Amino acid sequence: MSRYTASDIEPKWQQAWDEAGIFTAKRDPSKEKYYVLEMFPYPSGRIHMGHVRNYTMGDVVARYKSSCGFSVLHPMGWDAFGMPAENAAMAIGGHPADWTYQNIKDMRAQMKPLGLSIDWSREFATCDPEYYGQQQSMFLDFLEKGLVYRKNAVVNWDPVDMTVLANEQVIDGKGWRSDAPVERKELTQWFFKISDYSEDLLDALDGLENWPEKVRTMQANWIGKSRGLQFAFDLTESAAGHESIEVYTTRPDTLMGASFVGISPDHPLAKALEADNAELAAFNAECRSLGTSEADMEKAEKKGFDTGLKARHPLNPDWELPVWVANFILMDYGTGAIFACPAHDQRDLDFSRKYDLPVIDTFHAIGDDTRVSDTAFVPLKSEKVKWINHFTGIDEATGDEALAKSIDFAEKAGWGKGVTKFRLRDWGLSRQRYWGCPIPVVHCDDCGVVPEKKENLPVELPKDVSFDQPGNPLDRHPTWRDCSCPSCGKDAKRETDTMDTFVDSSWYFARFTSPNAPTPTNAEDAAYWMNVDQYIGGVEHAILHLLYSRFFARAMNICGHLPDSAREPFNALFTQGMVTHEIYQTRDENGRKVYHLPEEVTDGKLADGTEVEIIPSAKMSKSKKNVVDPDDIIKNFGADTARWFVMSDSPPERDVEWTASGAEAAAKHLARVWRIANDIASADETPANPKEDEALLRATHKAIDAVTQGIEGFAFNTSVAQLYGFTNTIARSKAGTTARRDAMKTMAQLMSPMTPHLAEDVWSILGGEGLVAQAAWPKADPKLLVDDTITIPIQVNGKRRAEISVAKDLSKEEVEKLAMAEHAVVKALDGKDPKKVIVVPGRIVNVVI
Repeated sequence: MSRYTASDIEPKWQQAWDEAGIFTAKRDPSKEKYYVLEMFPYPSGRIHMGHVRNYTMGDVVARYKSSCGFSVLHPMGWDAFGMPAENAAMAIGGHPADWTYQNIKDMRAQMKPLGLSIDWSREFATCDPEYYGQQQSMFLDFLEKGLVYRKNAVVNWDPVDMTVLANEQVIDGKGWRSDAPVERKELTQWFFKISDYSEDLLDALDGLENWPEKVRTMQANWIGKSRGLQFAFDLTESAAGHESIEVYTTRPDTLMGASFVGISPDHPLAKALEADNAELAAFNAECRSLGTSEADMEKAEKKGFDTGLKARHPLNPDWELPVWVANFILMDYGTGAIFACPAHDQRDLDFSRKYDLPVIDTFHAIGDDTRVSDTAFVPLKSEKVKWINHFTGIDEATGDEALAKSIDFAEKAGWGKGVTKFRLRDWGLSRQRYWGCPIPVVHCDDCGVVPEKKENLPVELPKDVSFDQPGNPLDRHPTWRDCSCPSCGKDAKRETDTMDTFVDSSWYFARFTSPNAPTPTNAEDAAYWMNVDQYIGGVEHAILHLLYSRFFARAMNICGHLPDSAREPFNALFTQGMVTHEIYQTRDENGRKVYHLPEEVTDGKLADGTEVEIIPSAKMSKSKKNVVDPDDIIKNFGADTARWFVMSDSPPERDVEWTASGAEAAAKHLARVWRIANDIASADETPANPKEDEALLRATHKAIDAVTQGIEGFAFNTSVAQLYGFTNTIARSKAGTTARRDAMKTMAQLMSPMTPHLAEDVWSILGGEGLVAQAAWPKADPKLLVDDTITIPIQVNGKRRAEISVAKDLSKEEVEKLAMAEHAVVKALDGKDPKKVIVVPGRIVNVVI
């Protein structure tokens, strides 16, 4: 070929890799293993440039580690259960499985041309019965170990779709799909006991040194360890069987500023009172129409209902506080009851101003006695403040100091106790949906809840279901729902709830170690391959997915499915940035935004001359017409260009903006590398040129060292920058043919993780043995990284006048002689002797006239 043609070259080398089977992971006890994994995708039907960047990063690491002699596991699968498939079945007919597996087929066909070093023999989808059957088996193990249980819980309920919604699926109090007002409903649900591991999950974060600090902080905040005071407000008169209201507070230092006692609409006292109070019942019902998340509570208008009850203040029994039901108090946090200190909590202040309740200052900033008006004074717990009428008797203290003193005071007085609590709640896994993993239990009138027998697994989803009615089709499927009790054999009914899809993605990394095992994992495979050495994915999964996976690893260890060493499953985590693109927009006659495709815009204008507003570095979105299709890029430029571009333009943790000019420049550079290789391969043999040969050899080893450090440090863009420079060095070199050929073969090895197809072709052109993908990674010779000569600047009266290149070990006297002989120095001296010459070895020469 006379030019580099990606469409010819790339399929050829992909076929060669497949025929050689070089990406098939093999357990080899004689080799150190390396497990690299990107968060697996949901099969939406199309890959996007974010996928390309994510998987290229993992591929760079996998190929590099393989070249370094590791036995590498780099698998791929599909997170395939969930609502989108059901939505598609409702919208276009058909079955969720048909939609899902067709999308998997389409996305696999898009991914393979990227040349990823994936072991496709380990591929699975979480909707495969073979996969979710093992998940059901683990559920039964967890049930036996007491790690999963069933209880009544308040959930988000969509009355139209008739299903539980996650907090994220409640938008402005309405179901994300039905747009119906969501209700807070109490249902019997299945839960994982993740809260039992709160302390362990929190403490172990300190050991995850190769995780981003922001992710560890996000997880720590979600787990939410807090130290506080738990005590009870006695009611002045017994109400509906309740004599007191227990509260937990992390700010007992504000107790002297108490304005009212608040309880959740779902608090047992509120429920008892509503039985005889229609007005309160209506208020509670309105509150339950909100979502169940803290974010929902914060955004909602603060509303309350005065129960008429009074609670005695623990420090003064004559001080009586009104008891209100408040819509911003959740039953799932603390005890479902609070005491409000409006002066030092904005939410309490907004509520108190609305209902004309007292606002009592408890402390001020030191040197500022301003009373609270419309903004609560909320100092950090580490901030020292001035206390007003503080019950412990201290005048100035930080919040942390006051907390400790308040707990000590209450415990000695006998009315309170210091308690450590966690924000993390047990994981509710029940979903009233069809397209999910069935929960493998049976409900028997005689035996109660009975686990299905393992020999009957998987409990497969029925294929003959209809989505013509709202709700869960499993509830309407008598031949699937009706069954025999595994215990007594009498008529029984299957559990029709399916598992939260977060369950599917919480252990897939372990299944990849032995995807065809007849048990969830194979002990030998898990012991060899686990942990995941490098996990790569978006920061949007920093909390739930990673936290649930960490819990699952512990639970699997307890049940014998993972070794002790895998209780923390991911040794290193990297969260990559997005691939962005400019948005081109105009406005119509009504001022509404109109978006335009990039090809519609030339020099900032449409064809009719309309000026276009350009929004840079925007997240790709189909609705905004700024999506770049990987298929188009591969067709026009080749996979290596896409890979090179997404690795080259910015640090991988930051967003990278895709530009047509950048893609074209990347393609031109790769074509240049190929031409240089061809020129060297076809050139007449030239003799060695010792000085030039050595200079090129040193440049080669410096490139090896720099590219290696870049890959090891996840700074792929710096590796690419070094390769750009190395290309220029080879192109300009006057070294002999052998030296240039050797340098170019090293170039192929160094480029192989980023542009594997081009690297294979260059390696082949230059006579490299076998496949470059199987060649050992080059090692830099430390001696060749050190220059024999150094450049020293010369200053005359503080101004730089010249520089000299000298041997590193040249004496001060010799350096001074060379400096004084420089033309610029001689001219500055003008025949005079210098007053002083100062030589700093290896650094600088200062001449004072």
